[in-house]
Amino acid sequence: MPAYVCPEHVVELADRGAALECPSGHAFEVRDGVARFVPGSSYAEQFGRQWVRFATTQLDSHTGLPLSRDRARRCLEPVWDELAGKAVLECGCGAGRFTEVLLGQGADVTSVDLSQAVDANAANFPPNGRHRVAQADIRALPFPQQSFDVVFCLGVIQHTPSPEATIAALFSRVRPGGWLAIDHYTHNLSNLTRVAQVARQVLKRLPDDRKLPAIERIVDTLLPLHRRYRRYGKVISRVSPVLSYYHVLPDLPEQLQRDFAVLDTHDSQTCFYKRRRSPRQIRRTLERLGAVDISVWRGGNGLEARARRAP
Repeated sequence: MPAYVCPEHVVELADRGAALECPSGHAFEVRDGVARFVPGSSYAEQFGRQWVRFATTQLDSHTGLPLSRDRARRCLEPVWDELAGKAVLECGCGAGRFTEVLLGQGADVTSVDLSQAVDANAANFPPNGRHRVAQADIRALPFPQQSFDVVFCLGVIQHTPSPEATIAALFSRVRPGGWLAIDHYTHNLSNLTRVAQVARQVLKRLPDDRKLPAIERIVDTLLPLHRRYRRYGKVISRVSPVLSYYHVLPDLPEQLQRDFAVLDTHDSQTCFYKRRRSPRQIRRTLERLGAVDISVWRGGNGLEARARRAP
């Protein structure tokens, strides 16, 4: 795996066991097997809380469904069967729904998250010779330029201060001939619902420790309506702040329907940043970075895209 470098001085860090040390004097704590490059709190704090609370909810091994595997495979289709032994940087790893899949494909995975979700990830998939975990900011990644075969980032970019800067930071770590796979929110009719817009303005201003309990109460109140009128799921989604999956994942057990609704409603309604981009905007961003073999399509959370750095 690529060595850790100091985000500021871009020099290799010496491993001292309990810390990674920079020749200039910077030191970064290693705690519970996780290298820590950022303070404990950030604009992503609420995401960390949700993944600690729902540490296994979205793992394919927990749901019994290949939801994460299918999504990752779609985004990494050209290289999917060649991941064994490849160095993969997974940004915004959360509790590890895609970590599990990438490790299952034989990749050597470096999982990064800005929040305390790294603790849930490390607990689910303990660091070893093929997996390491770091708490770091995508905009200041502690790795050399162009050092990974694959950079993989789903469910994250729309929640960062500048999607374009985030995509540039991710692409900068792709080796010549390597691949970048990302996704992003886009514009659609559900974005226009007044109820969801008003709810978000209230919920995102709550203290971080009150956001998740508030979302759980809202979901527990409204989810029975989504269940009862599941045949009209798309219509109900336009007038309710709750995201539910009865109409698209009918085989998901009832407890998981509830927990998936809590997770994705929490993501959508309490995030500090919530950006949207069109397919054309994503393509232009990748073109400006010099990417080749660019593909952008509607899927997942809105848009999915992949691109390659020219050999």
